[in-house]
This record gives sequence, structure tokens and C-alpha cells, in this order.
Amino acid sequence: MQQDPHILDVVAVLCDIPEHGLVRGQVGTVVEILSGAYEVEFSDDEGKTYAELALEPDQLLVLHHCPQCAA
Repeated sequence: MQQDPHILDVVAVLCDIPEHGLVRGQVGTVVEILSGAYEVEFSDDEGKTYAELALEPDQLLVLHHCPQCAA
């Protein structure tokens, strides 16, 4: 079961979005929860934002930095 993202969750995009210069696997941060979508900011290693856009839940995978129990 896919976990719903929360504010400041780290997520990976699951598909290419060429109009925003994003490819599958790029990592961003949820910065806003919208009605049925999530505003995600993509930044480089120096913290400069290179893309920010609203994405649907099925376009995102929430990443985990701690062990999680499988359902």
C-alpha cells in the first residue's frame, strides 16, 4: 500500500516530466498539500530550486530513511 506524502516528506518522481526537466527517480520535497495533489520542490546539492510543481499521488514514491515494517 502506497503511503500518502506529508509536508517535508522526501519523494521520488515515478515518471519523466520533460516539460519541467525531470526524469524518473529524481528526488524532491513535499512543500504543500493541495486538493488531490502535492506541491513538490526539486533542488540541487546547493539548495537552489530547479523545479517546483504540483504532482498527483500516483506520480510519487515516499522515500524512507529509517526501517519500515512491511504490511
